[in-house]
Amino acid sequence: MPDFLVTLLPLLGLMMVHLLGYRLKFLEGMPRSVWLSGAGGVSVAYVFLHLFPELQEGQEHVQKAAQNQGLYFLEHHMYLMSLIGLVMFYGIERMAIKTRKGGKGDSDETPASVFWVHMGSFALYNALIGYLLHKREEQPAAEILFYWVAMALHFLVNDFGLREHHKKRYQHVGRWLLVTALAVGWVMGLLLEISDAATALLLAFLAGGVVLNVLKEELPEERESKFSAFLIGATAYSVLLLLL
Repeated sequence: MPDFLVTLLPLLGLMMVHLLGYRLKFLEGMPRSVWLSGAGGVSVAYVFLHLFPELQEGQEHVQKAAQNQGLYFLEHHMYLMSLIGLVMFYGIERMAIKTRKGGKGDSDETPASVFWVHMGSFALYNALIGYLLHKREEQPAAEILFYWVAMALHFLVNDFGLREHHKKRYQHVGRWLLVTALAVGWVMGLLLEISDAATALLLAFLAGGVVLNVLKEELPEERESKFSAFLIGATAYSVLLLLL
């Protein structure tokens, strides 16, 4: 089997989450579905137990690149990229919340300009996820599987929030843009080779984005989220990751 097929199948699976996730009607409504809370717990567990340790390993590459290029402020602060990812997506989320029209049903949506800004940021986010998926082709199958499960469940959580903000625009345009971005990122991973330091920085940015995008869906009081489901998801996936 060609190496790229190892990650092509997980890529197609992630694309199907965006295309068909809206059919899971049991995830809708308030209080928040226990399944969404559990999915959020899985995603956060993956970041803290798997992505952050990878960042630790990548720190050496970043240090060398920082010294060679005079970027000494990055030498011991690779996690700055995680903070940038978290802050960026927090700012975009606040913009979406403040600009929603405040009506009922489909009228309670963001204006078109905010929709495109929001979708543009998540398209870059998805392209990064697709790129990093391909870069895992040389890792054991279990590593790829755990990455896929965490990102697939994360996409379910993201889709719920994006559909709430943008209504029909997301259904008709947004999800297709995110699917395309995933494929573009994966192809870039297939065709381009970037340094280990740059890959580590991208991974750090992704980690910060995942943490924020999960917690912004779980923490608002009006969500009536289920902490018990979040805890079970985080605990169960943590145990699986620790058994690797």
